[in-house]
Amino acid sequence: MDVRIFTEPQEGATYDDLLAVATRTEELGFDAFFRSDHYVAFSGDGLPGPTDAWITLAGLARETSRIRLGTLVTPVTFRRPGPLAITVAQVDQMSGGRVELGLGTGWHDGEHTAYGMPFPAMKTRFEMLEEQLQIVRGLWSDGRFSFVGAHYELVDSPALPKPVQRPGPPIIMGGYGATRTPRLAATYADEFNVPMGPLDVTATQFERVREACATTGRSVLLSAAQTVCVGKDEAEVRRRADAIGQSPEQLRATGLAGTPAEVVDRIGAFAAAGATRIYLQTLDLADLDHLDLIAAEVVPQLG
Repeated sequence: MDVRIFTEPQEGATYDDLLAVATRTEELGFDAFFRSDHYVAFSGDGLPGPTDAWITLAGLARETSRIRLGTLVTPVTFRRPGPLAITVAQVDQMSGGRVELGLGTGWHDGEHTAYGMPFPAMKTRFEMLEEQLQIVRGLWSDGRFSFVGAHYELVDSPALPKPVQRPGPPIIMGGYGATRTPRLAATYADEFNVPMGPLDVTATQFERVREACATTGRSVLLSAAQTVCVGKDEAEVRRRADAIGQSPEQLRATGLAGTPAEVVDRIGAFAAAGATRIYLQTLDLADLDHLDLIAAEVVPQLG
């Protein structure tokens, strides 16, 4: 089981805060450091304000040496596909080939309104997502690239720069859609992620993706993202839950919470459903001891 650390910097974090978490992530042997791609906080004031996902990852690309780096997930509404492909390819070069691109439709209309970005209807955003998936893949492929779609047109692009990873950085998709989402993942993605989903819902979505893959003749890695709150004893679990504004009972019901043994068992249930990678949503970025405990007492038991 690959274990990755996943952060939500829009809730309030500087670049230095993220660097500290990424550095500890690398030192402790975790597989990757990922971050959300959002511009407004969903709880609290979000001070000191958002950091841009890809600028953050560019910095971390130069200040880390081993861990994978990526987004869960970049909305297609935030960036045009051509500049996005350039950005990700450059960060891939800066990292020596350690970048992954999570790409999705976006969902929070409030952040679009706050920063002046259009937020089309869901049907349109899915159309944009499919075209962006084709364009990004095409721009990373060998040679020049042209494309004509309903939302984007590229004419004889030099399709530069090329990423270090060939044929390109892994693309991650996720979500709960019953038909379009599995089809797009099975057609274009390297990994499919179910974010913060109950175990039974996650298992159902995995099966939908497997069925779609049977049609396309491709396979994708299956992963889950879950909020994590681990403590050596119940008092420590409660202290960490309080710090993120939740209760141990709530976190046990909806995430990965409790003692190391409890969390290992819970991750094992997701593995039984088909997940071979877990993203641990770490909300208290100042609590680096939390990462130490997970690395020492959870990860070694996952095999």
